[in-house]
Amino acid sequence: MSENDIVKNSSEPVVEDNELDLKPKIDKLGRAYATGRRKTSVSRVWIKYGNKKITVNGKASDKYFKRKIYNTILEEPLFKTENLDKVEIFSTVSGGGLSGQAGAVRHGISRALVNLEPDLRKKLKKAGFLTRDARKVERKKFGRHKARRSPQFSKR
Repeated sequence: MSENDIVKNSSEPVVEDNELDLKPKIDKLGRAYATGRRKTSVSRVWIKYGNKKITVNGKASDKYFKRKIYNTILEEPLFKTENLDKVEIFSTVSGGGLSGQAGAVRHGISRALVNLEPDLRKKLKKAGFLTRDARKVERKKFGRHKARRSPQFSKR
């Protein structure tokens, strides 16, 4: 028996390099969808090709996130992939504060970009935008002031 016979008889399908090219996941309106999460915030993001426009909960991103740092966080994946002026983004976000919401929208934008253009996955993964930041606030324990801060020790 040759190696080809073994491969043909195995139950696992053989995947060649040209089959690994993924197709974009786009709906009827030409949009790619993804969900992003950070702390307790959850965002739903739709991306399509068009003019530069980022909308968060029905407002322009610079109106929703007043501080510049949050808008910078949103635009990071677009800047890294050189898609800043090529895409329109519509997102809804709920839960948490502004910092968590900005992180959730960034995570959603990154995942939606991969659904729009699968070739960008390697670049976004290397930059760390596709990894969900799992850090959350630790709960307060009884007998403590905060999660870990204990009451001040008094000798007398």
